[in-house]
Amino acid sequence: MSEVRETKLPGVGVRHEFTTSDGTALAVIVHHDGRREVMAYERDDPDACSQLVSLSEPDTQTLAELLGVSHVTETVTSIRQEIEGLAIEWVELSPDSDSAGASIGSGGFRTKTGASIVAVMRNDHPIPAPGADFVLYPGDTVVAVGTADGLQMLRAMLES
Repeated sequence: MSEVRETKLPGVGVRHEFTTSDGTALAVIVHHDGRREVMAYERDDPDACSQLVSLSEPDTQTLAELLGVSHVTETVTSIRQEIEGLAIEWVELSPDSDSAGASIGSGGFRTKTGASIVAVMRNDHPIPAPGADFVLYPGDTVVAVGTADGLQMLRAMLES
């Protein structure tokens, strides 16, 4: 399996890049709204995109099934039916964030956004179900659940 490099794109989503066994550089941008963009790059100029395909969320599911991951799609579909309207977001606390040094409770994140912080990744170590007294530090990655609007508000709070 190829090594996948991940780059967070603030306000956009996440970019995943890898090189195929024949040497083609590919990237997939996963947007916050569920869209995907698949890009192939020129071999002679790795900064020049030679192909771009934009996929909606249903298109992405169809392509995944065609590529042989239908069991994953079935699981995701059943989970989506159970928690329709909710999303999960990973947000890194920026070094200059006003929320750095604040506890989850004192930050009022759930009250202000409706999104719940369900875990924190600190130095590659997961901290599940942090309490209201848990203090956030720059570089922490917050895992939150909520509506798309609530998660967008939480992202704005943690990144500014």
